[in-house]
Amino acid sequence: MRAPLSWLKDFTPIEADPGDAAAIGHLRDAFDSLGLVVEQVERVGEGLEGVVLAQVLEVLPIEGADRIRQVFVDAGGEGRVEIVCGATNFAPGDVVPLATVGAELPNGMVIARRKMRGVTSDGMLCSGRELHLDDGVDGLLVLAKGETGSGELPEAIKLGAPLAEYLGIERDVVFHLEIEPNRPDCLSIAGIARDLAAAVGLSFSLPAATSGARSGPATSGPEAGAGEESGATIKTFAPEACPRLLGQVLTGVVPVPSPERVARRLELAGMRPINSVVDASNYVMLELGQPTHPYDLDRLGGGGISVRWARPGEHLETLDGNDHALVAEDLVITDANDEVVGLAGAMGGASSEITEATRRVLLEVADFESRAIGTAAQRHGLRTEASVRFWRGTDPEGLGRAAARFAQLVIEAQLAAGLEAPVVAPVLLAGPGRAERPPIRLRISRLNALLGTELTQSRVAELLAPIEFSSTPDGEDLLVRVPSFRPDATREVDLIEEVARHHGYRAIEPTQRRSPKVGRLSEGQRARRELRRVLQGLGASEAWTSSLVDPALLARVGSLAPALEVLNPVVSGESALRTHLLPGLLAALGHNEARRNGAIRLFEIGKVFHTEDGVPAEEEHLAVLLAGTDDGAPAAVRLWQRLLDATRVEPGAVNLGALGGTGADAHAAAGLYPSRAGLLSDASGAVVGALGEVDPGVLERFGLEQRPVGVVVLNLDALFALPRRPARARPISRFPSSDLDLAFVLPEEVPAAELEAALRAASGEELESITLIDVYRGPGIAEGARGLTFRLRLSSLEHTLSDAELVELRRRNIEAATARGATLRG
Repeated sequence: MRAPLSWLKDFTPIEADPGDAAAIGHLRDAFDSLGLVVEQVERVGEGLEGVVLAQVLEVLPIEGADRIRQVFVDAGGEGRVEIVCGATNFAPGDVVPLATVGAELPNGMVIARRKMRGVTSDGMLCSGRELHLDDGVDGLLVLAKGETGSGELPEAIKLGAPLAEYLGIERDVVFHLEIEPNRPDCLSIAGIARDLAAAVGLSFSLPAATSGARSGPATSGPEAGAGEESGATIKTFAPEACPRLLGQVLTGVVPVPSPERVARRLELAGMRPINSVVDASNYVMLELGQPTHPYDLDRLGGGGISVRWARPGEHLETLDGNDHALVAEDLVITDANDEVVGLAGAMGGASSEITEATRRVLLEVADFESRAIGTAAQRHGLRTEASVRFWRGTDPEGLGRAAARFAQLVIEAQLAAGLEAPVVAPVLLAGPGRAERPPIRLRISRLNALLGTELTQSRVAELLAPIEFSSTPDGEDLLVRVPSFRPDATREVDLIEEVARHHGYRAIEPTQRRSPKVGRLSEGQRARRELRRVLQGLGASEAWTSSLVDPALLARVGSLAPALEVLNPVVSGESALRTHLLPGLLAALGHNEARRNGAIRLFEIGKVFHTEDGVPAEEEHLAVLLAGTDDGAPAAVRLWQRLLDATRVEPGAVNLGALGGTGADAHAAAGLYPSRAGLLSDASGAVVGALGEVDPGVLERFGLEQRPVGVVVLNLDALFALPRRPARARPISRFPSSDLDLAFVLPEEVPAAELEAALRAASGEELESITLIDVYRGPGIAEGARGLTFRLRLSSLEHTLSDAELVELRRRNIEAATARGATLRG
């Protein structure tokens, strides 16, 4: 919808000047805050300074040029002005616009003296497009035709006079607004002005139409008698789709060009002026939002119109020249002889259109049911300005106002053309009209709850009053009567939206929803994301392997629990549900190694399946393979420490012990190298996972190189059930840290977590981190014990630790470890 500022000022006293950028910006912000989004601000009438009227005197060819000519013009000064021009649609005697040297056109072009093909051009002859006055003609904008030197130019043309003055063009601003479907009232200049006036605190009024028209009595049935003054009849045979039909006859009509003000406003709004009758209908639709349709009464059979449903087999040739086959669901306008002359609310027929010969006009102004018009317009591809307005809803009480305004414009056009005013007969009405809409209860408590505001009852009434929503207090609520021009407002929430718009969306503080069930991850989801983040940060790639595998693939790993067999596998070789993630990852590692990409890290989070007392069950596991050059059991231990930190498992909640021999222990340790691996278990002894190196024999069965491959396997269901410490931040030291590696021999029955806890306590606040970097069983270690190597990172928040302080910390840690039954390895 295009809304010229000058037109808006007819309804509200806006003081903004088109040249005042700040004021125009303020209006733009006001529109945006109302939900009337400004897509473009078009400035009109600018860039015409220095463009004057000039008469072509002579047109000569230029030697060697076939696309440009030498033109001499009279611009009202002394002597002739020489111009080079490429247009061909003019001749000597024609009056055209001349942009003089120094002028800046609306498109930003600055006119300068130029020489082309040896000919000097002291300006430029302009087209309508170059002046942003597009007249639809290729070539120059020809303002008048004439013969050179005849002196018979129109009286209004003064050579050398400013073009803007001659055309009556004033500086203006056109707001291009995006009107949402729930704002039918703003498909009119009056509706936009009403909303804007309320937003900026200005008065609003509809100018009274003074057509001299008198309103006749409405009838309750389909008939509306035509008095002798009108000479026409109107009827409605579909009151459910056309509750009210208004007709008005104008005699003595002469279609003439519309006054410049009307024509100019139509052009600014995007419509082409045609003649005073058609222009008046379009002007009323744009100004008041009420479509009207003028018929040539002398071309209407029987001298009248009626509204009814179409009959199958009927056809209509519309004004655009297209033929439409009608169906029973189409609402049509017929003449008094029952011949279809228009598709109701969309487009009239060619048989009764306004022509230069029209002298009697029957104006149709109707209140149509929106769905009847919208579906028919869509069915026939007639999305017109009128059908859009009827589809979204029009003002059922605005028919008389629209008819009076139409008559006023036609009268003004004829008087301006020096003709007598047409005679306007009393209006004719048919149909029962619409029932009065009951008031809507607006609960102030509900409004504030939805908007997050603390608006009072009186303040809400103040916000609604300027847009003509009248309200009456009823206890703590308001009973609100919706104006007839707002057919979209039918519910309490529609009223709340109006309050929000005029209170200002920017004045409403945003609030976050606090429901614990909306937009929040579970603890398990957070932990999975953190595990993925840590593993990806360490350079591991997430893999996906099939849950359905070949039983032989599982057998390569070793002592796995019996797999569940699928009765009807899609692939015959994939008939078992996996019981472990390791076989699939080892196969993926083999696939990569065969393509010279063996030094990789892979992880997978997925389901594994087993039986519990004969009942199928599933668990979620994490498995990580570390096949880099520095990987193996130490890398697996370091990774386990990182994963413990990421999931914030309480220190001491998981113990690292020797591999078990049967049952769940054997299943968790399947595929691992017995002397370089360990089981992870909780305080009750339940298996949480395993870590270490893959057994060389298993690597051989998968065709992999005999090199250390670290592995960590975790039961996530068990891991997430462990006690976890709360997330908390700690200060970071600005001073260098020092690493202290301590290797101990610890009996198998003493959990490694106990030794770690002792070292943490002994290090105190200087401990930045502690990592178990190696587990060793073998030569040099007594039976029933294992070697554990811890790396302590030590730092101070206040200074760099001295050698003496590090020696003291080492002594305290060794003493604490010895108290736990550990001995320092030599």
